[in-house]
Amino acid sequence: MAVQGRITAVLGPTNTGKTHLAIERMLGHRTGVIGLPLRLLAREVYDKIVAIRGPRVVALVTGEERIVPPKAQYWVCTVESMPEGMGCDFLAIDEIQLCADPERGHVFTDRLLRSRGLHETMFLGSDTMRGIIAALVPGAEFMRRERMSTLSYAGSRKISRMQPRSAIVGFSVDNVYAIAELIRRQKGGAAVVMGALSPRTRNAQVELYQNGDVDYLVATDAIGMGLNLDIDHVAFSSTSKFDGRRMRELMPNELAQIAGRAGRGMSHGTFGVTGEARPMHEEVADAIMNHRFTPIKKVNWRNASLQFGTLNALIGSLEEAPSDQILMKAREADDLGVLKTFSRDAEIAARASDAQSVRLLWDVCRIPDFRGISHNEHASLLQGIYGYLHEKGRIPRDWFARQVSRIDKIDGNIDTLSKRLAFIRTWTYVAQRNGWIDEENHWRDETRAVEDRLSDALHARLTEKFVDRRTSVLLRRLKQKEALLAEVNDKGEVTIEGEFVGRLEGFRFQADKSAEGAEAKTLRQASLAALAPQFHLRADRFYNAPDTEIDYTEQGGLMWGEHAVGKLVAGSDPLKPTITVFVDDEAGPDVAQKVERRLQHFIDRKIAALFEPLLNLSRDEELTGLARGFAFRMVEALGILPRGDVAAEVKDLDQDARGALRKHGIRFGQFTIFMPLLLKPAPTRLRLVLWSLAKGLDIFPESPPPGLVTVPAGEGTPEGYHAMTGYRAAGERAIRIDMLERLADMLRTEDSRGGFEANPDMLSITGMTLEQFAALMKGLGYNAERGERTKVKAAAVTAEASDATEETKTEGAVQAEAALDAPAEAAIEVVSEAETAAETPAEPEAEVFYTFTWGGGRRQNANRRPQGGGRREGGQAEGKSGGKPGGKPRGKHKGKGKPRNEGAKQFSARPPKKEKAIDPDNPFAAALMGLKTK
Repeated sequence: MAVQGRITAVLGPTNTGKTHLAIERMLGHRTGVIGLPLRLLAREVYDKIVAIRGPRVVALVTGEERIVPPKAQYWVCTVESMPEGMGCDFLAIDEIQLCADPERGHVFTDRLLRSRGLHETMFLGSDTMRGIIAALVPGAEFMRRERMSTLSYAGSRKISRMQPRSAIVGFSVDNVYAIAELIRRQKGGAAVVMGALSPRTRNAQVELYQNGDVDYLVATDAIGMGLNLDIDHVAFSSTSKFDGRRMRELMPNELAQIAGRAGRGMSHGTFGVTGEARPMHEEVADAIMNHRFTPIKKVNWRNASLQFGTLNALIGSLEEAPSDQILMKAREADDLGVLKTFSRDAEIAARASDAQSVRLLWDVCRIPDFRGISHNEHASLLQGIYGYLHEKGRIPRDWFARQVSRIDKIDGNIDTLSKRLAFIRTWTYVAQRNGWIDEENHWRDETRAVEDRLSDALHARLTEKFVDRRTSVLLRRLKQKEALLAEVNDKGEVTIEGEFVGRLEGFRFQADKSAEGAEAKTLRQASLAALAPQFHLRADRFYNAPDTEIDYTEQGGLMWGEHAVGKLVAGSDPLKPTITVFVDDEAGPDVAQKVERRLQHFIDRKIAALFEPLLNLSRDEELTGLARGFAFRMVEALGILPRGDVAAEVKDLDQDARGALRKHGIRFGQFTIFMPLLLKPAPTRLRLVLWSLAKGLDIFPESPPPGLVTVPAGEGTPEGYHAMTGYRAAGERAIRIDMLERLADMLRTEDSRGGFEANPDMLSITGMTLEQFAALMKGLGYNAERGERTKVKAAAVTAEASDATEETKTEGAVQAEAALDAPAEAAIEVVSEAETAAETPAEPEAEVFYTFTWGGGRRQNANRRPQGGGRREGGQAEGKSGGKPGGKPRGKHKGKGKPRNEGAKQFSARPPKKEKAIDPDNPFAAALMGLKTK
């Protein structure tokens, strides 16, 4: 339009209030239009003007959004969507320096050359445009605006050390997402702002930042276009970008446009680099701080006087070269590229045979490729739309509805929702075109509703992905120094302000394991501050808890329920261990002392109860001389002393001393001096822990399972371990010391010089097989000579014994007569032998037997086991174990007579006698037969 009214170029750096000035000037006129570079910025300005004048007089027109009330006076638009020929009183173009932009510059240049207000026109932008405006707009006045705050270069800084209220700038979606994820882990979260976001999503993300839910913003260069946020520092993760054709370094004035977002109003700001970005050159940083940039020499231009007679005429007019040297022919845009593709299609060329069809085709070609797909796919979509419009004058309702319906889904991840938003923008743009579809108002509302739903879903996914609300809430409350309210449920789960933060295990806080790095540190800091009252309440409850709720572990840990609250530490006396508590420092010394006192009371009472005989022994003032010294050794050894270790001291004790010690329950065994009461499982378990503490062991050995007579001796066990568990090692197994003493009593009656075989009682008390018993005896110092012999099996006596030989009868009678003077048990044995005498002879079967002799170094009495035998744990001779005991140990046979033969082995010192049949002439034959038949 012709130049009318005053033309003013308001130029200067960022944060000079240029846009605010233009809004004030426009509202001073009856009507006005303002063109802005981004849909996001247009929406922001629209909301501001609506807040001042109300929605009935303000219109918003962008490619995808059109809000035009009937009595609209003020139009807020993107530069591409500015209406022409309205004759408005005021007109303004923001960010006029975009005339030099390779992609969109020709649009801004066209507005610079042809758009005017009737009374006032304003061009807002960088001072680099002064020469261009002076040359292309004669009579333009210039107004210089100075920045209201300073901008300083802060150098390079790691993201982990980034100050709050910072914006980190990336130039690709992947880069923005990667940075946002890193900040979420380290700082609690970040808001994400990109030009591709819908205004609804962008506003929701900005709100997260502005209201303090997050202290960091990750954005593309979209924030450089007038978005006014409370940013103190701008950090560039890169100083190069892909401009649609190639990767290139950003010019200093482009960097300044973005860096200038830091320090709004009168607040000073800083800028710098982060990540892999190289530090800025000194001259570049200096230029940004002092706002001195190379003036723009040329601007992009494309002919606006188009010829619609034919396709070739339209293409020719679009490719016309400028006549002014300041103007530079713009590179081929997407719309021109699609038009050229269509010109080569015979069907489309045939349809575009008149000016109206060519104009319609050009309008279709101008549909932006919001989807960012390939050129051919975009052209294919536009070809279908043009076909419907040219043939039917409208896009079919059903076809359009299917396109929208396929997109109207809010499931999926961030990428999926972003793609759907890009797709719906295409149909929103189509719905905004007048006359392209029936019920266009309905479809404008419908596509807008779909966009809103997708926007909300995308905002939710972005927040879920890149904002840890828990951490951000805690950080904000800590920063504001507000009191935090912590709650702990019965399971120990800790919530603060309704957010799960971890668990209180005893008196130590364990932060949620999903938190890492700085996030975990923040959680712990905030949680411990809020948990202070809970620590005191829990300490009071613990102090009054009964001993039944407290226990110790075999590694010396102290448990309250299932939580560790401390550990035992060696004291000056094995029976007087001390305590180390597991209490967080933040709980305070009062809590720690209360927990320590309660645990000390527990372990002192436990020792007093389980080691009462030993403590009584230590306190007995009547013990004197050698007896008192020996009592001291017993207490020091926790109630168990291998006899070989104190043989000389035992020999020196007279009978009175021994009697005094026996009164305290001390038993002087052949192998061990011990107190039987202390061999029970509970004292044994505690004794092993106390002994391990006194020995300074890193890993405490476990006590054997209760109730076993023998256990594997194991390898690599600490010296003295078996004695503390109440066992004595003998070969590959260890036997309980009280059962060993019973075995020793049996061995005293055997001929240890001439040799003897094991009897059933020996195997019974040890619970061993013959092979295992042999290995045990070797471990105790005996020789075990293995032999084999034929096992004799006799047939049972039957009523038809008349075929038996007279010799057998005679021998049977002799045995029966001998039974008159024998105990009942012997009589039963005779009957038992007689029962099997007449059995049919079976195949000979070999049986294994062992003959045991003492293997000690000096000659012993033939009828007595050596008093000092088996002086060392582990024995003198080595023997391989016969395997694990077969089944449970057999108890003593109850009832009259000897036990029946239970297997192939016979335990006798000499070969068995031939079994005799019962003599029918024996006067006791009837009685014996009666016993047999019972």
